[in-house]
Amino acid sequence: MAGAGKTHASDDAALQRTLARVKAIRSHLDTKARTKRLEGKVAIVTGCNSLAGIGRATARLFAHEGVKHLYCSDYADDNLAELKSWLNKLYPDVAVDVIQADAGDEKSVVGLVQRAVRDEGQLDIFFANAGIGPFHPLESTEAEDVKEVLRINTISCYLAVKHASEAMKRTSASKAQSGGSIVLTASVAGLRSGAGFIDYSASKAAVISIAQTGAWQLSGTNIRVNAVCPGLIETGMTELVFETARGRGTEGRIGQLNPLRRYGVAQEIANAVIFLSSDEASYVNGVALPVCGGLSASHPVAPGKSY
Repeated sequence: MAGAGKTHASDDAALQRTLARVKAIRSHLDTKARTKRLEGKVAIVTGCNSLAGIGRATARLFAHEGVKHLYCSDYADDNLAELKSWLNKLYPDVAVDVIQADAGDEKSVVGLVQRAVRDEGQLDIFFANAGIGPFHPLESTEAEDVKEVLRINTISCYLAVKHASEAMKRTSASKAQSGGSIVLTASVAGLRSGAGFIDYSASKAAVISIAQTGAWQLSGTNIRVNAVCPGLIETGMTELVFETARGRGTEGRIGQLNPLRRYGVAQEIANAVIFLSSDEASYVNGVALPVCGGLSASHPVAPGKSY
């Protein structure tokens, strides 16, 4: 019993450290000075409707860092108007448009890109973030389920690379040369097994391949294509995982398999996306960047045990 009490106390302490760290990360933009990292850039972000999502966090960071015009889209649109109002209030100098669109539908993606080009004459950043995370064990997964996961998670990224790159090749009075950054949301589940079910994992592995192959197929255009690979992040997609743990009183153990011993939040993925989108990553191309607390850095390890 003494050992159990010690473990419980350790879990509580770890949870309090995590909650403090997460709170600081989520609120850091409230006091962080704005920069001009993305000054003059025109950006599209898909998958922006979730209140706790990576798309919303990235949209805010793009605005904070000075994009000229920001287009936010999602298939669901119940929170998009509120997103626009929120960003307009925080950053009145940034033009913000919200658009209901299906990121896995070619006509919708073409429409998004054409709108940006029509309004601003250029496109500089496309963050293809739309995705779903089904929880389908192999024995209950149907072929139609897999098709839909691939359509939303993978085809959406293919369409982004295809159509955003064409727009990014355009020059204008404010853009003298071809160029831009396309960032795709993949996952550590696309790097190796163990982080998702078979349909989701396959879809994200394909996204990583699209980033790598896309970078090479756009050789000489100054258009970079990269993928960001989140680990366990608290978003609307993972809500069930977190609610279940909290209901069991085991929240302090969420994310304990990685070296940082905690889960991540959407703002931490947004920080990686803005780096890949900015000129600071001008020589970063065709990479799959894990943002997972170190989870993907190792094969499974039993701490304190020898091999």
